[in-house]
Order: sequence, then C-alpha cells, then structure tokens
Amino acid sequence: MDTAIARPELLLVADAVAREKSIERDEVLEAMEQAIQKAGRAKYGHEKDIRARIDRKTGEVHLSRWTEAVETVENEETQIPIAIARKFKPDIQLGEHLVDPLPPIDFGRIAAQTAKQVIVQRVREYERKRQYEEYKDRVGEIINGTVKRTEYGNLMVDLGRAEALLRRDELIPRESFRNGDRVRAYIYDVREEPRGPQIFLSRTHPNFLAKLFAQEVPEIYDGIIEIKAVARDPGSRAKMAVISRDSSIDPVGACVGMRGSRVQAVVQELQGEKIDIIPWSPQAATFVVNALAPAEVTKVVIDEEAGRVEVVVPDDQLSLAIGRRGQNVRLASQLTRWDIDILTEAEESERRQEEFRRRTGLFVEALDVDDVIAGLLVAEGFNTIEELAFSPPEELAEIEGFDEAVAAELIRRAEAFLARRDAELNEKRVSLGVSDDVAAIAELTPAMLVALGEKGVKTLDDLADLAADELLEIVGKGEMDDETATAWASAIIMTARAHWFADDEEKEQKDA
Repeated sequence: MDTAIARPELLLVADAVAREKSIERDEVLEAMEQAIQKAGRAKYGHEKDIRARIDRKTGEVHLSRWTEAVETVENEETQIPIAIARKFKPDIQLGEHLVDPLPPIDFGRIAAQTAKQVIVQRVREYERKRQYEEYKDRVGEIINGTVKRTEYGNLMVDLGRAEALLRRDELIPRESFRNGDRVRAYIYDVREEPRGPQIFLSRTHPNFLAKLFAQEVPEIYDGIIEIKAVARDPGSRAKMAVISRDSSIDPVGACVGMRGSRVQAVVQELQGEKIDIIPWSPQAATFVVNALAPAEVTKVVIDEEAGRVEVVVPDDQLSLAIGRRGQNVRLASQLTRWDIDILTEAEESERRQEEFRRRTGLFVEALDVDDVIAGLLVAEGFNTIEELAFSPPEELAEIEGFDEAVAAELIRRAEAFLARRDAELNEKRVSLGVSDDVAAIAELTPAMLVALGEKGVKTLDDLADLAADELLEIVGKGEMDDETATAWASAIIMTARAHWFADDEEKEQKDA
C-alpha cells in the first residue's frame, strides 16, 4: 500500500488555474504530478523511475518507484531480473513493474521553486495547445478584439482567450489604433510555432471585404447570392463580382441595399473604400466588360493561350478605363484574372492597318504579286504562306477577282517559295552540323532544326538529353496549348532516345 499525504489544497489550486487559463483540470493536475515527480527524482536519484499520482477526489499524493522485470538487466536503476522480482511478487510477468511506495517529500525552498517552474511551464504548454486547437479551424472568420499594445507599428490584439498579430502592412493605409481600441479583422493564418500559436489578422485581405458583406447581406449568408471574386486597393477602391442563384433576385441591388445602406456599412468599416459591385458572368468577354465599369467598351479580343484580353474603348473613355494611376484596369485584371491591354479605337485602327500592311508586304515579296492581290489574300484571312500553299484551289478561286488559273498559280508560287526557303534552311542546318538522324524526325521543321543547331543540339544524344521544357524554349510551341506542346516535345525526345534502347537490346543479344 502506498504511503500518501492528503493535500486537498492541490485540488483547489488546480481548479483555480484551470478556470483562469481555460484549460482542463486534469491537465493542471498532470503538470503538478510531473513537478512532484521531478522533485522525487532529485531526492532519490535522477536515473530511477520515480512516478507521482494525485488522487483526483481527495488530493492525496502517492509517490512510488517503478522497476521493470526483465530477463537481462541493462539498467540497474530501472530494471530487475525476473527471478528476483518473483520473490517479491510471484505472479509478475516479463515487462511488468514492481511498484515500491516511497514516503512523501518535504518540499524545501529550492524544490518548491523547481516544482513551480515545472507547473508553470506545463500549464503554458497546455494553454498554447488549447489556443491552437481553438483557432486553427477559424481561419477565414472575422473576429473582434481589443488593441493590447503596439510594437513597431504592429498591433497585438487581445481576442479574450488568445492574442493575435495585426501587422502594419495588413492595416488599411492611414488608419491608426490606440491601446484599448476595438478592432475587427480577418483571420488569414494560424501557425503552431515554438513560441506558441501565432494568429495572424488582416484588414486588407480581399476576403475581409467578402466576409463583411456576408454579415450585412442575408442573401449572401444564406447562399442565394455568391461572391465570385474580390479585388482590393485597400482604403481606396475595391471591385466585387457577384452572382445570384435565384433569377428573381438582383445580386447587385441586394448587396447595395435600400438607399445604399448595406454597402455603406461596409464602406464605413473600410475607412471610406469605394466599392464597385458588378455582376459576374461565365463569359470572359462579358465579365471583362463589366469589370472595367464605369468605362464603356466597344470591342474585346481574347487570347486564351496567353491569358490576355485586348480591350478597345472610345478615345474619350481611355482615362476612365485606366483609372487614376491605372487603378481601374489593375483591379479589373485582378478580379477577372486576365491580363488586360487597353487601346483606344484610333490606336486599334492604326495597329490593324499596320498589321494589314505587314501581311500584305509578306505576300508581295514571297509571291511576287502586286498590292491588290496581296491585299485580297489578307482580307480573306490568309496570314502565312503555309496557309496559302495548303489551301484547296477551288476555295481560293471563290475569292472575288480570282479564277481557277489565278488560284493554281498562287498556290504554285507559294509552294515554290516554301521549297526555296526549306532548301536554304536545310543548307544552314548542314553547315551548323545538325545530323541527318535528327533531321529525319518528321515532327521537326527545317526552321526548328536550324534553331536546335544554333543552340548546340546537333546529334540524337544531344536531343535525347533535353527536357521537354528545354526543347520548347528552343523551338517554340507555336499555336499549341501548354499541355499539348509538352506532350509533343516529350514524344520527340522519346523518339531521339529510341536508339539507346535498341543498343541495349543488341548488347543483351550478343551477351546471350
């Protein structure tokens, strides 16, 4: 039977600490047990397995030494041969422990101070664990707190049961808080770090604006209206795209509210930040036009591969579309996730004319025709000599002013030009030292072979050593999308590596 001493005051202390720190009573008592255990080891020997237990009902403290029964003793302080252990406890099995009660410890000043440090440290660890568990699932919420102190412009915010950091660059420009001020912010990250859980707040995060609207607009909270995208220039201007799942509800009107009451509540919280609420559209062109409001747009040209949108606006709308210091187009670009280039109608017309002249000149030089014929080809949508060379003669003959003879002659001249060009490129390929084996790969054009030779890729081994992205960087991907281009380049590289496997098979056959 363990010797024990009743210490009911331990239970009172544990209850008080548990209430104050908002942690479990058992966790405080475990910390106390570890403190008593440490003091016991200091008295009886640090190598010994000394354990303490506090009775959860009476507060009695039990101190005991535990010794493991083993076949072969490796540590005399914590182990005992099973044969000797059975003299004290006949039914003991390997791996079980002999438990010897120890007299209670009379804590001296140093032992008491050590025990206090252990308890404080363990309670702090439990408190940090509780804070992390509580807040790790609250990322994405808006929370209210009180400014506790300021450190180099960063705010330490008291959340009641934890402390959070609101960094200076996460504050809206020109706003300031003093100690004791109430602050509302967005939890954007919670990290578990050695010094404890770190809760990071923001008032500039785009989702802060979205969550504020969810608090002000019941239709958003209920899921009838969805916020699809948000772009912010904190403290100055923001754009928010919304869509309604109920055709009878206007998403923009619901977010603005009666006489602007709902949007004004959010504007006030964001220090007067102007908010443009626009309808979201699955059509990229429509969405871009909406995002550039209040500017008017006359034409939209989308390049999906490059992720760019070219927008044409009337000359008098250019400054409005761009916005002060490019703010309007920058926010529209962030909102739509497209790179937006803005041109005036005059600039677009001039550029179109320049492109027309360039393509016309290409056909005049390559086909030895006059400007009229070259212009007709460009007007019909022909952009390259290849397109002309591989077009059906009957299709070409349908162009106004052309007949079958003219169509056949133009195709003949286009084919002759390509043949001359390929012969020149092939001659250059040979002079660069690119092998015939590489040239035999059908997917590589003469221009690509020259590009490879200029980069020092001259043999099948050189080509086989390239990665797909390296090959594409040299020869380009043309009009292919990224996925198709990568697959195309990988196929070429595998073709170049084919001789490696053939050599291995031949060697294996010889060895056999």
